[in-house]
Amino acid sequence: MTLDVSVPLTTTPALTISQSAGRAKKAVTSRWASAAAVVLGVLWTIPTFGLALSSIRPEKAIKTTGWWTFFTHPEFTLDNYRTVLGSDSGIDLGRSFVNSIVITLPAVVIPLCLAALAAYAFAWVDFRGRNVLFVGVFALQIVPIQVTLIPLLKLYSQTGLADSFWTVWLAHSCFALPLAIFLLHNFMSEIPRELIEAARMDGAGHVTILLRVLLPLLTPALAAFGIFQFLWVWNDLLVALTFTSSPELRPLTVGLANLAGTRGNAYHLLTAGAFVAIIVPIAVFLSLQRYFVRGLLAGGLKG
Repeated sequence: MTLDVSVPLTTTPALTISQSAGRAKKAVTSRWASAAAVVLGVLWTIPTFGLALSSIRPEKAIKTTGWWTFFTHPEFTLDNYRTVLGSDSGIDLGRSFVNSIVITLPAVVIPLCLAALAAYAFAWVDFRGRNVLFVGVFALQIVPIQVTLIPLLKLYSQTGLADSFWTVWLAHSCFALPLAIFLLHNFMSEIPRELIEAARMDGAGHVTILLRVLLPLLTPALAAFGIFQFLWVWNDLLVALTFTSSPELRPLTVGLANLAGTRGNAYHLLTAGAFVAIIVPIAVFLSLQRYFVRGLLAGGLKG
């Protein structure tokens, strides 16, 4: 009896993984899965479409009829947007819209840059206590944001940073770093070690390896976290209310809350303001959605 060594023994697990991946792909791309995705997409789109139509209808039409009557009695106006975006109306969501952009962009870029450096250190720099420190960073994700607001506010007041964009940027960056480090670390740890060693043999240091070798490969993970962080900061109300008191600094969410509180019966203005608030997150998500799933699955599959 002879043993045929022409076929490697390691092909069986590889074939099993390939077959499992094939079955999963077939299940996801089946007709039922496609139909379910279409139904979910339609259910998600209808309220947004109705809000968009309501925002361009006259006040009387919004208060007396449903948005679907627009197709039988079309009435179009931009007065709602002129009112909520104009500074003369006393609402001025235009300034709040600009403040949201000023707050959101640095609050996304700062944690991304810091998390990339930390994730590289945890993944490819061998130092004492690395695993313990990484577990500690990972555990920070369970700390509720509410328990940190008052201590941070007292700290900002003592250092003279109170009521400025810096307080909101730093707060959002601190809250986002644990998840960002964990996500980027999982992605970096899957990169073949041979690639890093080849770069080191060519004389590349840590900075060169991170900027020229790893960052181009991190696009899916960076985009996935960028979507999460952008949506979180853009839709945040609690942090903005806690760390900003001047109307000149408050973002769109605070403006909408004030609009709903002072003009609860002004539905025509609320529809326009709400659509102004959601149009940017929708555009960001649709433009980066191809990286979303790839970034979320980073580190989830090991070959």
